[in-house]
Amino acid sequence: MTRATTNLILIMGVFILTAGCASMAPDYKQPELPVAEAWPQGEAYSEATDGPTAAELPWREFFRDERLQQLIELALENNRDLRVAALNIERARAQYRIQRSDLFPDIGAGGSFNRQRQPDITGFGRVMHFEQYGVNLGLASWELDFFGRIRSLKEQALESYFATEEARRAARIALVGDVANAYLNLAADRERQALARETLASHQSTYDLTQRRFELGVASALEVRQAQTSVEGTKVDISRFTSLIAEDENALRLLIGGELPETLLPAAPLKTATALSPLSAGMPSEVMLQRPDILAVEHRLKGANANIGAARAAFYPRISLTTNGGFASTELSDLFTSDARAWAFSPRIDIPIFTAGRLQAQLETAEIDRDILINQYEGAIQTAFREVADTLARRGTIDEQLQAQRALVEATSETYRLSETRFDKGIDSFLQVLDAQRALYGAQQNLINIELADLASQVNLYKVLGGGSK
Repeated sequence: MTRATTNLILIMGVFILTAGCASMAPDYKQPELPVAEAWPQGEAYSEATDGPTAAELPWREFFRDERLQQLIELALENNRDLRVAALNIERARAQYRIQRSDLFPDIGAGGSFNRQRQPDITGFGRVMHFEQYGVNLGLASWELDFFGRIRSLKEQALESYFATEEARRAARIALVGDVANAYLNLAADRERQALARETLASHQSTYDLTQRRFELGVASALEVRQAQTSVEGTKVDISRFTSLIAEDENALRLLIGGELPETLLPAAPLKTATALSPLSAGMPSEVMLQRPDILAVEHRLKGANANIGAARAAFYPRISLTTNGGFASTELSDLFTSDARAWAFSPRIDIPIFTAGRLQAQLETAEIDRDILINQYEGAIQTAFREVADTLARRGTIDEQLQAQRALVEATSETYRLSETRFDKGIDSFLQVLDAQRALYGAQQNLINIELADLASQVNLYKVLGGGSK
């Protein structure tokens, strides 16, 4: 057995031994959930509803409006922020492969030719010419990971990749919710504008009638100005809603990453603009463990745990190997002969003796980073719990608000009708008619607002429960 073969066997044996080295990272323990085991109960919360959880319900089944579905598909395909999130995943995956490659030796081959001329330095007129040819196969400096330092760094890179993937899922959920809310806002503003235009026609008719009555000496100048006030106020609303509609459309264009097709604009009225499926809130432990933003923080926490292992391993010796073998000769024809063989084997060990506290500080930093992420993880869970609880509170009271507001619209509509009748019979003044007319308009606008809040709360509940990632 030649010496080169012996060296190769030694290297392979060390490699096999190294493959079994354990990490010095502490065992990971998932922090306990710092929230209650059930959602809050009370007057503001309704009874639990039957149905699938948000994580089980794909967004195409939750959002049943075809126009909204097409807009969400456009956003998922073209939104630039989501593309950046996807590219961050690819970058993290590449970083993990880079870190993982440190576990394996780098082997390379090369060839060389060297020609030299040395001037006469002896005084005897001897000018020297040298030529050398070389071919070699070499193992670059390779650290034997006896104490798991490289493995810990690899685990940190892997957890960073997982965290980035969860961040992309979180961005996807947010994008789906943002598109739905922008679509609902656009539908609501279009309905508000339509209501304002209908009301303007009624107010204009009232104003024209009041003007004629004034010219006949029946109505007062005050009644004319009151009627004009209603007309001008409604015109202001129309202009404001026109601006809001344009802004809503611009928001949708940004979210979908392109032009907004006219065929995908929402239909009015708002309550028929979209259809949403019922949801079950599930249990807090289920929701917390499935939300991608919380999973992303947990993966970063696991990565910080692995960094502690790398910091601990830095206290121990680092052993590396460098070797190469090949052929070298001054004659090209003799390059591959047995006499031209050449090899080198260079093991190296670095032992930290005095680092002025640097290694200890690095370990303390890694441990503090882990503790910071524990608190961030727990804080993310508490924030998520509050988001769900707040949305459930809105959902628990929104039906009563809708019923009350619809009853208010009916009451003000009847009041307006009765005031007109009493005015026609000369019982009440015209100012009471105008007041009833304004009250009806305000009640109708508020009904649209509450209908929008109802739909938006359903969208937000779906989002905060972790829906929309598939």
